[in-house]
Amino acid sequence: GEKVDFDDIQKKRQNKDLVELQALIDAHFEHRKKEEEELIALKERIEKRRAERAEQNRIRSEKEKERAARREEERLKREEADAKKKADEDAKKKSALSSMGSNYSSHLQKADSKRGGKKETEREKKKKILAGRRKVLNIDHLNEEKLKEKAKELHEWMKTLESEKFDNMERLKRQKYEVTTLRKRVEELSKL
Repeated sequence: GEKVDFDDIQKKRQNKDLVELQALIDAHFEHRKKEEEELIALKERIEKRRAERAEQNRIRSEKEKERAARREEERLKREEADAKKKADEDAKKKSALSSMGSNYSSHLQKADSKRGGKKETEREKKKKILAGRRKVLNIDHLNEEKLKEKAKELHEWMKTLESEKFDNMERLKRQKYEVTTLRKRVEELSKL
């Protein structure tokens, strides 16, 4: 019979094992490569999604800012319009009051001229009144008796001033009442 070549069989088996091992290694690396590619693709998808979300947030934030700015602008416009309206109303009231007031003051002027009194400005009146009331107090040279007289005189003067003050307060009350009445009339007229 034929001689069996064990070395050849051994060699062939080794070659086959090597080929199988190489195939396994290749398959393993192919699998690893595929996994890495999938991982890279996944990372890219995640990154893209993150970028999209950031962009959406930026747009949303911008829109919110625009809305807030619009609201603020509208609020300022409203306030401005309200202020203008109030100013217009105040101006109307003032002009109505002043026209009534001028009639009233011209009536007073006529009454004054009838009495033959010269019309003075309020400031001049005040100056005159204060000058008349301000007394120079020179008491260094006075003896006890004269000091007592001076004290009595000052006391009388103070009583006169108190009385004048009371009269003025009453006059002021009356004038306030007249002004209030006039205001009410103006309001009633402006409603018509």
